This record gives sequence, structure tokens and C-alpha cells, in this order.
Amino acid sequence: MSFLSKISNFVKDVAENPEHLQKIDSFIDEHVGSKTKNVTAAPAPTETWNHTDAHNEQSAKKALFIGINYFNSSAELRGCIKDVDNLSHFVQEKYGFPASSMRKLTDDGAGYGLPTRSNILENMRWLVQDAKAGDSLFLHYSGHGSQQDDKDGDEADGKDETICPVDYETAGMITDDEMHAILCAPLPAGVKLTAIFDCCHSGSVLDLPFTYSIDGNLQVHEQDNRAATAKKLVRAGLDFIRGDSASAKRNFTDAYSGFSAPPAPMAVADHAIEKQTTKGDIVLLSGCQDTQTSADAVIDGTATGAMSYAFIAAFKEHSTDITYQELLRALRGFMLSKYSQVPNLSAGRALRMDVKFSL
Repeated sequence: MSFLSKISNFVKDVAENPEHLQKIDSFIDEHVGSKTKNVTAAPAPTETWNHTDAHNEQSAKKALFIGINYFNSSAELRGCIKDVDNLSHFVQEKYGFPASSMRKLTDDGAGYGLPTRSNILENMRWLVQDAKAGDSLFLHYSGHGSQQDDKDGDEADGKDETICPVDYETAGMITDDEMHAILCAPLPAGVKLTAIFDCCHSGSVLDLPFTYSIDGNLQVHEQDNRAATAKKLVRAGLDFIRGDSASAKRNFTDAYSGFSAPPAPMAVADHAIEKQTTKGDIVLLSGCQDTQTSADAVIDGTATGAMSYAFIAAFKEHSTDITYQELLRALRGFMLSKYSQVPNLSAGRALRMDVKFSL
């Protein structure tokens, strides 16, 4: 059966069962999709963060580490718990995070608790609880990442990025929408959150609106309009069947405009800036792009996540005197020499990449 024939049948079905509309949207996303591609970069913002000014003697440092090896399962990994050990030692030694304010969730039973869905969400809430200007928070996740169909239309590719708790098969995954709502949206100005996600499909796992290239500029993307346009056309057909000629005309006009329009600029999409810009200073370092997988590697004879290893290696080369731009360049350079994944840096607010990295 052809694509158009299937769409026609779906429209007839939805006319009788409106709750089936999502089936059409999922079918369109699967067969048409919202393709995104990099284009020229936008200039870096002139503003910079003032998080260093907010730090004082009363400022707190808290950290949460999540490492899941999925023991005795078909999805077993080898290096995730080791990543947690390495990163927790790193932030304690290099940046003075106190052991009393650090929690580890690992599935070997040695941490603060098992990394179940409920425990992960509870401890994410603990991490940001009572945060105030000057505080510095750190989050590290090493485990499986995945994707699922987007339910609220805020994803250009129609997919929510997810992480997989140890009980994901029964309790479900944790979406980027959930993590943004818990970790990012409530943070007040002056609070710094640095997150490292060493997992597949992690490029936008916190739904932060500003993504940067290694030259320090905002990455600009273009979105293919076909999927959104096809959905408008379907709704025009449904409106016509229901006798709502005004809505049918409006949706058909929108669909026609979409088909004839060039790709839409998606650097930091207007809706993302409006809905997802944060008050707090949030930086996400992710192991790969949304469409990529992230390596569970063996480096120097030790099982490790490639991103976690590369992060620590960058500081061995540069000490702690390194800018965000230099850090991203070092991460991508390490990966380029060994793997196909491309690390990502995104932020909740516009920042200058020549600012010195700090925790």
C-alpha cells in the first residue's frame, strides 16, 4: 500500500476515532520525518555568565553520579560504574566537592541506592533542592540512552531523548522533558549545573536551547518542513470531512505554504528559546549527537565510557585552566581519533565559549 493510500485510510479512521490521530503523526514522522542538518554558524553572544561573581563562603557544592552496567542482561555494559568512580574522584580532587554532598547510584549495590527510575528521579530532585545563587551542582550519567516518540511536539525530529534506569523494562525510561522539568526549569539565577551524559542519543537530553560549535559560535540548523506540513494537510482533510470548512481552509493554506517554503532556521528555535531558556547557568556535555550511539570502550586495558574518559583526559592535558571552547575541541579531537561519535555542548542560557570552565 502506498504512503498516500495509508494516509487516506488513517484519515477515515480518525474521522470516526479522533483519539487515533497520534497514529497518523507517528506514521508521518517515521516515513517523512523532520530532517535537520547543520548550516552556517551564528555569531557568539556578547554577554557572558556572572556565575563566578555569585560564589561566596556560603555557597554549596553537590554532585550526583549514576552508573548502570545492567548486570546479567542482554544490554549489559562494562564501564559505567567505573566511570562513576573516576568522575566522583575527579570532582572531589580537582574542584573540592565534599564527599558528604555526593551521591552515587550504581547497580552493584555499593552506592547510595540502586539506579531505578524512582530513585533516579528522587535524587535528581535532591540535587537541585534548596539551590541558591553561588551553588555549584554536578551531574554525571553513564548508562544506556535511547529515544521514544515525542508526545508534546517540542522535538524537531519527533523523538524525545531518554535515559534507561536499571528497571526501564518495567518502570519505563526517563525522558528529556522530565529531566528538564526537574533539573533545569526550577534553578534560580546564579546557580551553576554542569551535567555529563555518557550515553547514546544524548545530544539534547536536557532540552537546552543553545548548542555550540568548536569555534565558539552557536550551531545553526535547518529543519525540513515536510513532516509538519503533511500533518497540516491531514488535519485539513479531517476538518473537511467534519464539515468545518473554515478550519479546513486554514490548515490547507498552512500546508501549501509549508510545501513551498524553504527549510526553517533552527539554530536555537524560537519556541525553544521561549520555553527552555533557563535562569540558572546550565551546561550539558553529552557523549554524542541525538542520532548517534556512544561507545562502551576499553581504553588502556580498562572498561570505560568513551566520553567520561575523554573528559578527564582533557584536564590532564590542560589542567583546570581550560575554556569551554577548548574543552569541546579536546573532547571532539579525542573522539575523532578513535570513534565516530561527536560530543555536544549545550547551555540553558547564551554563553561565550571563551569563558574558563569551572565547577
